[in-house]
Amino acid sequence: MKNNILFSLIFLFGNIGLFAQNNSDAKNENDREAPESQKYSISSINDSSIIYPESMTENVANLLHEWQLDLSKSDLNCKRGSNVIFHDTVYAKRLYDLPTEMELSYNQVVKKHIEMYSGRRRDQVSYMLALGEYYFPMFEEALDREGMPLELKYLPVIESALNPTAVSRVGATGLWQFMLKTGKGYGLEVNSLVDERRDPYKSTQAAVKYLKDLYTIYGDWNLVIAAYNCGPGNVNKAIARSGGKRDYWEIYNRLPRETRGYVPAFIAANYIMNHYADHNICPAGSQGSVLALDTVHVNQEIHFEQIAGVLNMPVSEIKRLNPQYKKDMIPGNQIYALVLPTEKMYTYIDQNDSIINYNRDTYFTHRTYTDGYMDGTISLADGNTTDVYYRVKRGDNLSTIARRNGTTVARIKSWNGLTSDRLSVGKQLVVGKKAAPAAPAETQQQLAQAVTSGNATTINTYYRVRKGDTLGAIAQRNNVQVSQLRSWNKLNSTRIDVNDQLIVGQKVVEVPVEKEPVQEPKPDAPKIESNIISDYLKGQMDKTNQDQEIKVEEELEKISDLEVASEG
Repeated sequence: MKNNILFSLIFLFGNIGLFAQNNSDAKNENDREAPESQKYSISSINDSSIIYPESMTENVANLLHEWQLDLSKSDLNCKRGSNVIFHDTVYAKRLYDLPTEMELSYNQVVKKHIEMYSGRRRDQVSYMLALGEYYFPMFEEALDREGMPLELKYLPVIESALNPTAVSRVGATGLWQFMLKTGKGYGLEVNSLVDERRDPYKSTQAAVKYLKDLYTIYGDWNLVIAAYNCGPGNVNKAIARSGGKRDYWEIYNRLPRETRGYVPAFIAANYIMNHYADHNICPAGSQGSVLALDTVHVNQEIHFEQIAGVLNMPVSEIKRLNPQYKKDMIPGNQIYALVLPTEKMYTYIDQNDSIINYNRDTYFTHRTYTDGYMDGTISLADGNTTDVYYRVKRGDNLSTIARRNGTTVARIKSWNGLTSDRLSVGKQLVVGKKAAPAAPAETQQQLAQAVTSGNATTINTYYRVRKGDTLGAIAQRNNVQVSQLRSWNKLNSTRIDVNDQLIVGQKVVEVPVEKEPVQEPKPDAPKIESNIISDYLKGQMDKTNQDQEIKVEEELEKISDLEVASEG
């Protein structure tokens, strides 16, 4: 009995193996005989093998934060119901009936993308319909100028979800997802401060030129879109591997996996942007006030904080409308565009000078010359600096303040004696150091006079140190250098104490020389012409006196002789 069962099992497994081998041989034979188009059935592709564009996998909450227009408060409670699913023939006919130059064919891969837009991503579609009111006219104008299909305006829908700051895993940036080299090749400026790949207008002009150049190469819009996604090199390889076929659907399986779903996604985007109402999707809210924007040309350095401070508007709104400026500042080396709400644009023009000068030293701290630091006349170490201040606003944190001022959180905490990262709105922080202004030439000249002139006196101006004072702040307040304060007050360091009386200024004043009063000669006094005459007269007077004395002595001797004679 056991032998019979064993024999039966061996026979059964043997037949199964033979059957599998025959099927394998038959499949190989069919593969050799089947045409290339039948080997790769598009309808056999399932969801797991489709790689959706990155824009369609982005979280809607993140997009709300990144979109150029603020849609966070938009109303989604418009009249709509749940999604409606249609038969394949309906999708195919609607695509075929669209007034397009490009071929928008239908297949199962396109269907999966339509289902994604109308189902899982319907809220995102609602927001993009609202954004389209701002972007699509700009795209259409650029495409029409070059005589290109207007349906290409939906390419940024799948490239970036209409997010101007979008950055892909490989570094493609902006609405049109330009790689760095390609963007620069089409005239987009990219440096530490500016990235014009994120400029909606300029990137659109560059993208239209790039698409036009690709069409010159391929002459087929589906191949152009594929090349735009994966590069002409990959498309050329797929064409070569397919034996020279130049139809997108025939080289479909020769393309990179990411690109296989790219053209289907583009076709589905055209469908949903035209038939969103059939799926009970409506645009998010009313964008009438948001879309009232205007542009002004700027050729001077301006920081967004300066604009926000004078125009009384959030910095976040300026950043949102001008995503091409990476560090919240507009360089002044050439003409740049600044987008603002129309209602703010008139104020900007009227108060342009006030904006440029608003806290300028706070936001532009780069030094033009540093010769003084090399020859020792200026030193950050000796206190010959002034503090750069910033007042904390709602929503600020140490990281953003440090990044905005080109410093570190550790330095800000050290300068301000902070022990935690907590900030209070309105608190004034030291966010940088800059060299103190040089003493005016007039002051230096006066000091020189005080040393060299003998007919001058120096008048000192004094200041009594208060709590919180520093030598640098006192120097800045009195428009002198720290080194002068130290010299005038014979200080060995920058340390000062409360109630110290400091000389904070010196003024040199010329002192007039007092002349002795001239005595007028008396009316009867002889007029003395010179020293010679004076000496002569004095001599004569002395001689006269001598003669009189001699004459008196002679008379006395005569009297004495007479007395002697009378006695004898």
